[in-house]
This record gives sequence, structure tokens and C-alpha cells, in this order.
Amino acid sequence: MNLRSAAALAVSILLLQGCALAPGQYLSTSSSVGRDDEYSRVDIVPITPKMLAMDKAAKSAAINAPELFAYTPEPYRIGAGDTLYITVWDHAELTSPAGSQQQTLANGRLVRSDGTLFYPYVGELQVSGMTIEELRKAISNKLAKYVEDPQVDVSVIGYGSQRITVLGAFVKTEPQPITAIPTTLAQALGIAIINTEQADLSGLVLSRDGRDYPIDLDALNTSKSIARDIYLKPGDRLFLPYNDRHEAYVIGEVNRPMTLTFKTTDVTLTQALGRAGGLNPTTSNGNAVYVIRGIADLENVRGTIYQLNARSPEAFVLADQFKVKPGDVVFVGPAGVTRWNRFLSQLLPMTGIISNAASATYNLDR
Repeated sequence: MNLRSAAALAVSILLLQGCALAPGQYLSTSSSVGRDDEYSRVDIVPITPKMLAMDKAAKSAAINAPELFAYTPEPYRIGAGDTLYITVWDHAELTSPAGSQQQTLANGRLVRSDGTLFYPYVGELQVSGMTIEELRKAISNKLAKYVEDPQVDVSVIGYGSQRITVLGAFVKTEPQPITAIPTTLAQALGIAIINTEQADLSGLVLSRDGRDYPIDLDALNTSKSIARDIYLKPGDRLFLPYNDRHEAYVIGEVNRPMTLTFKTTDVTLTQALGRAGGLNPTTSNGNAVYVIRGIADLENVRGTIYQLNARSPEAFVLADQFKVKPGDVVFVGPAGVTRWNRFLSQLLPMTGIISNAASATYNLDR
């Protein structure tokens, strides 16, 4: 075999290898769906204004649970562990048995674990489950036998019976007490302080009465008006996940391939490509921008590959409306000239080897 024949054979082999890889660089939206090949488990969907409109209409609200907004807090009910301060006007011996010079807490009365409370001239009362007003009337009625027209006031100075549990990406995760003043979701989050560097703002979960309510904090107040607040009730649990498991990946012909960590829901394709430094102007194929979704369970569920024609002027508008989701892979394919240059870079070392081998054979023949 002479040098020219050997070089021709090498070129043919590399061309065949290049053709085998070519389908991975550009996918046809018309021919790949339903084919019995490597793309049979995915649907190729072009990103168009119609597709974005349908996707937007299908999205659920930030909170898809009207019953959360409809909940109205009941009057506070006293429970075991609460500390009460009972005032009987003009009767300091009943109001401050420890002495008026003592702090208010020293004259407080703790509700026992069985829900009972002792008070002079009243005796033992089962106060757990009572509202503040109900207890005030009960004490007044009992004291009326000993005090003429008693003026009684009751306040809670220590809350220990009803709490909200706070877990996850917060700075403060201590349980928060439910007080006589209703607690809202915004107040609870403000007290807990969200760890904005590590929290997934779209993944808050409110657990109530055995049911979990997903709440997208990022989308909650995206409109010009602030969304109505949600009142919390005793026993509610708030869990805000960390964002370390919510990632998307930008690879291919971009200037800085990278992993995107999600803090909010509104990471658009434009932002994803922008954080990756944009498309490489020399090597990228503007018609081969893909978002690969649903690849974690291809054995049971069909995946979807969204294609953006970045050569079109409207691509900038479309990309700014398309939302990248956790787990997505954004892939930018190479241009034809890039594949040719890579082919040449693979070819040149091989032709050198073939040339050296042919020269050695020629010298041996001589």
C-alpha cells in the first residue's frame, strides 16, 4: 500500500467516525420523534411563542391552596406551660403576692402540665383550652364571693404551649411560640431569617394537619402588589430546603461551561447562557442550542429536548421567557467549521504516523 492509499484510508475512517457523531450535534425536530434509535425515548420540541404561552398557562400559582388564605386565627387558647399575669385592681395582695417591687415574671402563674392553675380565693381551675376572656370571667365570678365587683385582667407573659417548628435553610431554627397576636408566614420567616446563599426559595413547604403545602416564595410577590399573607396555626411546620441538590448544567460551545445552583425559580435560558459567558462566537452553532430535560428516569418516562434557534432575532425574546429547571442540561452544539477543524486536528497526527510508516517501508524495500 502506497502513501496516497494509506492516507485515503485514514481519511475515510475519520469521516465515518465524524458522521457517527454528527447526529449528536444537531437534532431534527421532525424526524427524531418516535424513531426506533437512540432518540426514541425523547421528544424534540422547538422553543416557539406558542409553546411558551402554553407552558405559562399550565404553570400553577405560587400557592395552589386557597384554604391557606381562607384560614382565620381563633382567639388564643391557654395551654400547659403558659405563664399568666392576673391583675385584680385595688387588690395588690392578689395581683403581686411576691411584692410589687418584684418583676412581672416573678408574680406570674404557671399553668401546670395537667392544664390546671391555682389562684387565691378561687382555688384550682382547669384553664387549658380556655380563651383569655373566658378565664377572666371565670376568675371574676369566683372572686365575687369575696371581693365586691372585682375588676380582673388576664394577660399571657410567657408562651410555652403552642409552637411553630422551623427547619432547613434558616439562620434561626428555634421553635417559635404562637402568641395572643396572630402570627403570619411573613413574620415567622422574618424571625427565622432565610439563609439566602443556601436556600431554595422556590421549595418552601408548610405542613399542616398531615398535609404538605408547597409555597414558591420567589413567585409569591412577583406582581406589583404584595400577595395576601397567610396566618399560621399551632403545630404548623415550615421547611425550607437547601439548594445544593438543585442544579442545572451548561455545557458545549459556551465560553465557560458551568453548573448553575438554583436560588429562585426564575432562571431563564438567557441568564443561564449569560452566566456561562454566552455562546462561543467562533465554535458554536446558533441553531443547536438545546435544553435537555427529564433524563433522570428515561427508562419509564420520555424525556424532552427543547431546541432554540439562536440565529433568529426573536431568539433573545424566547430565551428570556424560557425557564430552566433544576436537572436541566443546556447544550450548545459546535458549528460545522468547528467539526472540520477538529477533524483536521485528529487527521494530522495520523497522517504523520502513516507517512513515517510508509517512509520506513520504502527504505526497507530499497
